[in-house]
Amino acid sequence: MAAERQLAAYNARDLDAFAACFAPDVEVYEFPGVLAIKGQDAFRLRYAERFKSEGLEAIAVHRAVIGDRVIDHERVWLNGRTASAPTDLVVIYTVRDGLIARVDFIKEGQPS
Repeated sequence: MAAERQLAAYNARDLDAFAACFAPDVEVYEFPGVLAIKGQDAFRLRYAERFKSEGLEAIAVHRAVIGDRVIDHERVWLNGRTASAPTDLVVIYTVRDGLIARVDFIKEGQPS
C-alpha cells in the first residue's frame, strides 16, 4: 500500500523511495483546499529540506481506507521526540494507479 510505503520512507528520510510513492503530477493541499505543492519537482524540493532533520518521525495513530482514499490520523515530530512537541494532523491520501496523486493535510490549529 502506497500510504504505508511512503510513511516508512519518510521515517527513513529516503527522498527517492518517498517520492516514488507519489504520482508525477502529485498535488498537496493545506486545509481548506489551498494548493501548496504541484508536481514532483516542487514535491522533492519541499521534502529534501524536511528530510535534513535527523529527528524527523511520523506515526499513523489510526488509518481508515475508503475506496481510493487512505485517511490517516498522524503524529509528527519534526526534530525528534525529545527535542520537539508532536503535531497531530489528518492526512487524506488519494491513490491513483498505485501512486498517491493527491494529499490533503488538516493540521492541528488550522482554521475550521
